[in-house]
Amino acid sequence: MRVRSCNIRSRAVQQRRMCLTWLPHRKLTNFEMLRWRWAYSAPILLFLNTKKQGPPETDDSVMIPNAVRDPDEMNPVALLTPTYGRDLELCTLLCESVDRHVSSFSKHYLLVPDSDLPLFSRFESERRTVLPASQFLPGWLRPLPSIFQRKRRQYWWSLRAKPASGWHVQQILKIAAAIALPHRRYCILDSDVVFFRDFDLSRFEYPNSIPLLSMPGMVTPDQVNHSRWVDTSHQLLGLPRPSLPASDFIGHIIFWDQETTRAMAAKIAAIAKRDWIEALCRTREFSEYMLYGYFVQSDAQFARRHSPGSRTGCVSYWDSPKLGKTELNRLLGGADQDDVAFSAASFSGTPVQIIRSAIEETRALLAPRAAAKQPAGLEALC
Repeated sequence: MRVRSCNIRSRAVQQRRMCLTWLPHRKLTNFEMLRWRWAYSAPILLFLNTKKQGPPETDDSVMIPNAVRDPDEMNPVALLTPTYGRDLELCTLLCESVDRHVSSFSKHYLLVPDSDLPLFSRFESERRTVLPASQFLPGWLRPLPSIFQRKRRQYWWSLRAKPASGWHVQQILKIAAAIALPHRRYCILDSDVVFFRDFDLSRFEYPNSIPLLSMPGMVTPDQVNHSRWVDTSHQLLGLPRPSLPASDFIGHIIFWDQETTRAMAAKIAAIAKRDWIEALCRTREFSEYMLYGYFVQSDAQFARRHSPGSRTGCVSYWDSPKLGKTELNRLLGGADQDDVAFSAASFSGTPVQIIRSAIEETRALLAPRAAAKQPAGLEALC
């Protein structure tokens, strides 16, 4: 392990003596070893892609450094968006709306397949960083060559599990980035989210409570996919199999706590007796939001950091049929006064230009929320 000196100064004597330690990605899943290290990290992140010299099992390890952080200071929320080339237009609209309406966040991270880095490099700014997926994935999980892509969808392969789709890898990336990046709180935004009202994240800074979307009884036996995700979440977490109907935790504008995410990943690894990423690759059908929600629900310590609620402030369209301008205007026209964003699932194929046009036309018709007023749906969560 290499040690590099750190010139970062801190008020605490102990922190002044700490140095920037470069850790192999494989070690990032050893949460007991890292718990004390990450307690002092700061919102500063450097990356180094190198191949370690050493035993075969450490080859292709990703080096991610630790940084000094004052454990008592307020820590702004970071935004996480996993995306890829096919969603470039949607992501463009998201970034524009974030820059226009979202405030009091530390950084917006775009997590993209390495091959798509050139497409997203233009989004780099003081407030936004584009990071390659390989920065957070183990060396044994590799992208298939482009000739194996289907409809521009990326797949990852390994000798430990069946090939994983880009959708599965995006879920893994959310967890891995929330563990590795130097922030205590995260707001996760998929590419298909677009803000139409101002949204101040200051009230979700650590150590304040954060919202946990929780919709009891919403998963019923006729919802095949959701029912499977409920089952696999309980299996991965070592929880008794629940009866249906069960709670749903899937939505938009989702908040995660870093320590909770690390504890969840450690629990998955302990139950599966293998690395948590490998466990998820072997499981196949899972939902990252279901995993997080059920983990929080089952652990009183981490539940105290969250405030359950049934709203996220996002008008969501989950169906497959493509939306026309009329239907989209109708959805936006029905937005609650506390809704701040809209999302039409990318698989619906709703043209981005129609979404952009409808958002602009509807913006003037939606009563602006007073800057000092908290949205009722989120206020109840905090």
